[in-house]
Amino acid sequence: MGAIGTVFSLYKPSTWKAKGLKWSIGLLIVTLLIISLILMFYWSREPSRFDVNENAQTYANEMGADMVTGFTTTATLSHLMKTLVDKPGGFIENDRIPPGVVMDNMPNWEFGVLVQTRDMALALRNDFSRSQSQSIEDQDLINTATKYHTDTNLWILPPAESQYKDGTKTLDSYLSRLSKTSEKNAQFYARADNLREWLDLVQKRLGSLAQELSSSVGREQVDSSMVGNGDATATQSTPTGGTNFIQTDWTKIDDVFFEARGQTYALIHLLEAIEIDFAEVLKDKNANVSIRQIIQELEGTQQAIWSPVILNGKGFGFVTNHSLVMASYVSRANAALNDLARLLKDG
Repeated sequence: MGAIGTVFSLYKPSTWKAKGLKWSIGLLIVTLLIISLILMFYWSREPSRFDVNENAQTYANEMGADMVTGFTTTATLSHLMKTLVDKPGGFIENDRIPPGVVMDNMPNWEFGVLVQTRDMALALRNDFSRSQSQSIEDQDLINTATKYHTDTNLWILPPAESQYKDGTKTLDSYLSRLSKTSEKNAQFYARADNLREWLDLVQKRLGSLAQELSSSVGREQVDSSMVGNGDATATQSTPTGGTNFIQTDWTKIDDVFFEARGQTYALIHLLEAIEIDFAEVLKDKNANVSIRQIIQELEGTQQAIWSPVILNGKGFGFVTNHSLVMASYVSRANAALNDLARLLKDG
């Protein structure tokens, strides 16, 4: 009777309901996984390049504005931030649910773009919009720089992306005032000294990136922190050895790589805009070729990645090293930046 009872129990409605529920739950889980994988693939696609001149013209048409000096650079900065928060998947860095929470490459790309947009927002606030060190700061640009420096991990009350959007609104307010020749309270000064201030910061960013990318393979580096500063009395807080062994943790290699992709993506557009707004300055300093060279080197960093993972081969080994290739482009761009800065100063 025990065996017969077991057989009959399989045909009980309650048994079939239990099995059906399990199948439904399993099917739901599989479906959610598939949807998450599709979204991860779609959200991981980096935004396409855009034409800074066409973008500025679109802004001018929408605002009914004139494309005055500084209009292209400001419109480019605005569009970069809008791209960051409005791309497929939105701003992913602060996501707390799948698939965003398990994504890695795109959040680092986002942070790279954010680094350069923050630097340009500060340059607008501190240099480009001010005639001298004691001139009054533009309130819209103060708000923009402050909002853009919101912690990327802030996800509620308010989320980071809402702060970035608010910052872009005040940036657009400055842009609107800048374009109205009847208003004199918004300015953009395209001067060689202002441009050098921003380029000095860009050089430091790219120099740091090149070091981190090159450190994907461990190597001994001579400590040169106190060399070449021209001050024999200079000191540092903590003495360091003659050489240091530097190596990026293997779990951070792809993080650094995609941050570099994001920084260089933003920088290409900003330099293209600078080329337009500072056309007369660059022509006077005979620096047009230099800025073109920088942009060309940075464009190499945006080539398609055909490998499903970022490879980290050793030296001249059998497997390539994507980080070293990226470091090569970044270092050459940084060297060209140094030449451009020298031309702006002495040219």
